[in-house]
Amino acid sequence: MARSEARLLVPALLFIALVVAAVASLGTPLITSVATSFHVSLGSAQWTLTVALLSGAVATPVLGRLGAGPHRRATILATLAVVVAGSALTVLPLPFACLLAGRAAQGVGLGLTALMMGVARDHLPEKRSAAVIALISVVSIIGAGVGYPLAALLAELGGVRAAYGLGLVVTAAALLTAWRSMPEAPEGRSAHVDVAGAVVLAAALLLVLFLAGERNLWSRHLAVAAGLAVVAVVLLCVWAVIELRSTTPLVDVRAVRHPAVAGANLAMFVGGIGMYLLLTLITRYAQTPHGAGYGFGLTTFVAGLVLIPFSVLGFVAGKLTPRVRTRIADPLLLAGSAVVVGGGFALFAAARSDLAELFTAMGVLGFGVGGFSAAMPGVILAVTPKSETSSAMSFNYVVRSVGYSLGSAIGGLTLAAGTGPGHLFPDDSAYTTAALVGIGVMAFTTLTSLALARRRSSETNP
Repeated sequence: MARSEARLLVPALLFIALVVAAVASLGTPLITSVATSFHVSLGSAQWTLTVALLSGAVATPVLGRLGAGPHRRATILATLAVVVAGSALTVLPLPFACLLAGRAAQGVGLGLTALMMGVARDHLPEKRSAAVIALISVVSIIGAGVGYPLAALLAELGGVRAAYGLGLVVTAAALLTAWRSMPEAPEGRSAHVDVAGAVVLAAALLLVLFLAGERNLWSRHLAVAAGLAVVAVVLLCVWAVIELRSTTPLVDVRAVRHPAVAGANLAMFVGGIGMYLLLTLITRYAQTPHGAGYGFGLTTFVAGLVLIPFSVLGFVAGKLTPRVRTRIADPLLLAGSAVVVGGGFALFAAARSDLAELFTAMGVLGFGVGGFSAAMPGVILAVTPKSETSSAMSFNYVVRSVGYSLGSAIGGLTLAAGTGPGHLFPDDSAYTTAALVGIGVMAFTTLTSLALARRRSSETNP
């Protein structure tokens, strides 16, 4: 690409990745408002977030495969058109079912992040593309920190429709940006979607996300929950067999089995559990009323402001990581970032009586997540052909989505276990217990990343 075109392409890629992440996260601060406005239970309102995660997890590998083919530009534009249409459904005065349909359509946009990486790798110089891919990975994380406070403020000022109106405006802007800036894919590409694999994967992910979201099922009907978990595992095994036998797999499972890719995905899965666990703990603690004996009783909007240090320091880490990569290998950066997130857990466990301490813990979390997200693509793409960039990264994002969902569920279950009979809020000690669990999770992530670094060192220095 010409230098002027590349300069326009980079902000477009970052903007689209930021928009789809922010819009998909809109459900988080609006759950209570949705329950009130539509006269549904909080459990039903929770599906405005879950359905977006589900559709995103299913759409990501499908779009990743389509993005590896000759019609990548058309795929990007069509997907953004679906997201815009879904955004319109969330704004119009329609029943709750239409809102859920709109949120599902918005979630499809999460699959575009991997395609943005594929575009960057195909159309930018190698060194430039590595830095841009790292930033795309970071903005896909910090998008939640950008959308959360804005959506909460609009909900307080103009109601839930006004908050969803933000999604309509920015997704329309993203569609226009893509139409003006997305190049065609290089010639000689081909792609076919494995429909059977997509259906089985969708069923498995539906069960996983359902089990992650329905915390009461685990506490009241453990046998049913365990049975459904077994079914989900079986479906994932069936899906793997289908992919191995398919001539046009949805995800190249053989490539995923490469030690570097498998190790990176394991680190992403476990690390994602820990990262989202701490994010959940801090935001929930900040909104707990003083009457519980702890907490700060913050409104949804003010609690959203706690995410600002998460977003700012996450972006800083994303900008620094490409420079550090010239001296430190990506797996070591993953390990270091996991240690930083573990430090955030330790800070939260030891000191949370002052709001400034919550801001500090959230900033540490953001820096760790930013570094982890920026280093992850380098580990995977080092052993991935250019033509498979979107497909390989899309699988990593499915793993991340499942990890985030389980992190949220583990946080909820741990706090529920620490809630006394007849009490509305958990004991303060339950947060300490959850933080200690998080430290253990990030310790495992660190060890996995160090094993990756050791393997790479042995391969480069036989």
